Amino acid sequence: MARKKAAPSARPKPMLDAWFENAGITQEEEITDTLEKNYLPYAMSVIISRALPEIDGFKPSHRKLLYTMYKMGLLSGARTKSANVVGQTMRLNPHGDQAIYETMVRLTRANECLLHPYVDSKGNFGKHYSRDMAFAASRYTEVKLSPICEALFSEIDKETVDFIPNYDNTMLEPSLLPATFPSILVNANMGIAVSMASNICPFNLAELCETCIELIKNPEHDILSTLKGPDFPSGGFLLYDEAELRKVYETGRGSLKLRSKWNYDKAAGCIEVTEIPYTTTLEAIKDKITELSKAGKLREVTYARDEIDVNGFRLAIDIKRNTDPEKLMQKLFRMTPLQDSFGCNFNILIGNTPKVMGIREILEKWTAFRHECVKRRVSFDLEKKKERLHLLLGLKKILLDIDKAIAIIRETAKETQVIENLMQGFELDEIQAEYVAEIKLRHLNREYILNKISDVDKLKDEIADMEDILANPDRIKKIIIRELKDTAKKYGQPRKTMFCYVSEADEAPVEDDAPDYPVHLFLTKEGYFKKITPLSLRMSGEQKVKEGDCIIQQTEATNKTELLFFTNKAQVYKVRANTFEDGKASLLGDYIPVKLGFEEDEKIIGMTATTDYAGKLLFIFENGKISKIPLSAYMTKTNRKKLTAAFSDKSPVLTMLYLTEDTDILLRSDANKTILINTELITEKSTRSSQGIQVMTLRTRQNVISAEIPTPERIPHLEKYRVQNIPAIGKAGKNLEEANQMSLI
Repeated sequence: MARKKAAPSARPKPMLDAWFENAGITQEEEITDTLEKNYLPYAMSVIISRALPEIDGFKPSHRKLLYTMYKMGLLSGARTKSANVVGQTMRLNPHGDQAIYETMVRLTRANECLLHPYVDSKGNFGKHYSRDMAFAASRYTEVKLSPICEALFSEIDKETVDFIPNYDNTMLEPSLLPATFPSILVNANMGIAVSMASNICPFNLAELCETCIELIKNPEHDILSTLKGPDFPSGGFLLYDEAELRKVYETGRGSLKLRSKWNYDKAAGCIEVTEIPYTTTLEAIKDKITELSKAGKLREVTYARDEIDVNGFRLAIDIKRNTDPEKLMQKLFRMTPLQDSFGCNFNILIGNTPKVMGIREILEKWTAFRHECVKRRVSFDLEKKKERLHLLLGLKKILLDIDKAIAIIRETAKETQVIENLMQGFELDEIQAEYVAEIKLRHLNREYILNKISDVDKLKDEIADMEDILANPDRIKKIIIRELKDTAKKYGQPRKTMFCYVSEADEAPVEDDAPDYPVHLFLTKEGYFKKITPLSLRMSGEQKVKEGDCIIQQTEATNKTELLFFTNKAQVYKVRANTFEDGKASLLGDYIPVKLGFEEDEKIIGMTATTDYAGKLLFIFENGKISKIPLSAYMTKTNRKKLTAAFSDKSPVLTMLYLTEDTDILLRSDANKTILINTELITEKSTRSSQGIQVMTLRTRQNVISAEIPTPERIPHLEKYRVQNIPAIGKAGKNLEEANQMSLI
């Protein structure tokens, strides 16, 4: 059988020719151009269309959801399944049903995330104060709009805001919602964009409306006199700090401290926490209390349990007998999220431009936005009334001769000529003639027409009044003020977050209640640490250490002594002795690098024990320099566990010596040179990372190999090595005994 010849393939189009020619060719491009073309549009989209709220108080995801519910008739109708709302919202929001439902959850009354929830809910929507209480699926829950949404949508159909196409151009959605109150500051709003973020705290609706009214009347109004402070849906207490509040009000940035509400049940022997800071969760508090109890820092607490029920939030903390609940709570406030901070960052989109503003500027921007909404609403109503007046004036002309109008309609041969004949017979325009022609036959009587045209004078007065409003900004301000008063009266509620005026005594750090008793501290070369009581030490035998290890430091101290562990990476770790369990000589002890979380290849070079941070530290470097640093330089006001730049890292540290007063030290180099100097010759440095001063002169590749504090008995035999000026080369010391152990005091 003959094989049929295949037809030649079609020739690629010119565009495909060009593509094939460039296939596989790598073209160089500036990284800045790549970022500008690819990353910058994404960053702008996140900032403008996703993460930051606008002046109406909503992000696009919130606005799309609420507008969909409004169009579904859920403002006045019965609840519907959440799944129905989610499905309808996807016509405006293409980000997926789960993302839409999670947005809805945070807007519901049941979730308790908002001070004034926008969604009335039925079913399990989780709780804002719980990390583990998951919300039910959308097919099980039901929702509708809360009554306060009437203040959001009452003017939406009067062209008060612009409408824009949705993502596929099949319908329109509002660019903003014409809220009659400053919703931007009524509910908490948090968002993280690219290179910026927003975190807005909620304020009491009644206080906010009053403040806005006063600012409209007097731009110099003292905001703090009417807007007392944030009001969080979780309640609790706000630690009142007037200076910080004024900073937040003026700049839009600052940190506010929140504290839990609690009471002591003496009969049950437990502390009941009923309200917690808005920024934390029940699980975070329980986890922290458990962690501190296991570490021995909360010996007064025996158990913390969740007792949330239908009556609301309740965290019970069982405490030991004879424990002072006031002192314990001060300790818990300091060590757990029962007291937390809210970081304010009032970053809002104004005309698609993010801007951080204070309360005054935000309310000024909102008032300007609301002014435009009222103006557009009045213009819309004015146009409707003018149209109504125009129709009634045409109807009034019919009153002059109703019989004539009936005759014109009856005697007109064609339907299409009725309008034209009415226009000619009564001098009407087409719109008026159309209106007259549509009147039912039963209404073509004098009584009906008189009743209709009786509104003409009223309409003329209303039109004149509306035109005066549009021409007079002060009248628009009065309308805004009236609406703010009505909103505050209708939806206002008492404060949930109360104020707590904390004294300096309350804010003082809680004293460590660990028992204090004498101890002996031992540190080995490999980094093992032992804390042994004198009694245990007397009853013990030889100290146990790993093979090849040895004890390099032994110190007498107390259980409350603060320990500073210095490492080869110029860092110091601070910890109290009571953090370690009492040990025995027969045990290896605690391995400090693991216990304190050292970095990789980080090793201990020395330890200092102190209770008052008195004395000085000498850092002897291999390059012949010595740095004298006061121990007080390592004191911190906060309980920081780790300090960097503890000393200079320009040269390796040979040893570290602790001094209570100036003394003689003996240095020896690998060139067999020795010097004896008194530390008073070394100038004290205030900066921890100071390189110190050159004490011993060394040639290239020479180093100091030993440093010690000689005993008083040896001083007379070492006087020949003493120098009065530094730096010094030193003298040869062939018969000088080797110092095989450093004396650390």
